[in-house]
Amino acid sequence: MFRETLRLTRQAFFGRVAALVGASELDERAWEDIEALLIQADVGVETALAVTDRLRTLIRRNGLTTRQQMMQVLKEVLLSRLPSPGPMNLDPDRLLNIVLIVGVNGSGKTTTIAKLASRLTGDGWKVLLAAADTFRAAAADQLEAWGERIGVPVIVGQAGGDPGAVVYDAIRAAHARRYNLLLIDTAGRLHTKFNLMEELKKLQRVAAKSVHEAPHEVWLVLDGTTGQNALAQARHFKEALNITGVIVTKLDSTARGGMIFAIGQELNLPVRYVGVGETLLDLVPFEPQTFVENLFAPA
Repeated sequence: MFRETLRLTRQAFFGRVAALVGASELDERAWEDIEALLIQADVGVETALAVTDRLRTLIRRNGLTTRQQMMQVLKEVLLSRLPSPGPMNLDPDRLLNIVLIVGVNGSGKTTTIAKLASRLTGDGWKVLLAAADTFRAAAADQLEAWGERIGVPVIVGQAGGDPGAVVYDAIRAAHARRYNLLLIDTAGRLHTKFNLMEELKKLQRVAAKSVHEAPHEVWLVLDGTTGQNALAQARHFKEALNITGVIVTKLDSTARGGMIFAIGQELNLPVRYVGVGETLLDLVPFEPQTFVENLFAPA
């Protein structure tokens, strides 16, 4: 699935990096070109410099001369920038698991929650959704429409009402109906008199007061097409919240893919899922090894 999704970024950027690395002589100009291509691929300046410096050091230290050797090291260096997703803090035996989903408006957050709910329901979870973005009128309607389509109930509050009350009601409903997984949609933008991060912190506190160690996961949804802007958003959210993982959407469109390395290198956050299409099945678990291999797959 990653192979076709990454075709454009492979042709435009990482394939050209591979051609340079496989060249007979890596002079200073070649290293500068490699750095530039990585930056253009949305890897980011800091990460591009770190990758290039490490690659140059390993090639020289180990006296690597063949294309195969150097490509293997390049893949290993890139892979080392991606934290292992590891097991999620979700336990089927726990009475109620709570996942807080955050991200700015336009990132595909609400649609991603529906795809998550569909996937996790298929995995055997009994899922309930909470429409805690009460500040955007269409958000609850959109989530309710998705809920009806995938057969997952949605708890909705009053438009413009208290998001914390929606979360509280959703937790009570989950307990009463014996649901073991609650996914909470949150606001991505508030009116100017409100502080978004403070509102999200409040939702964390509401969850923590009602359920032990909740929220058990806090996932940040980022639009893969926005490149370094997404990285800036991630920094902002991480400073305010205990982000435990990232979901990158729209990797199938004009996203360059490199920002996934920046997320790992600069923020040390694992990518949990990536969106690779429009259907419910097009939200897939992120596999670092598969991702890196497909960046350099043959045409």
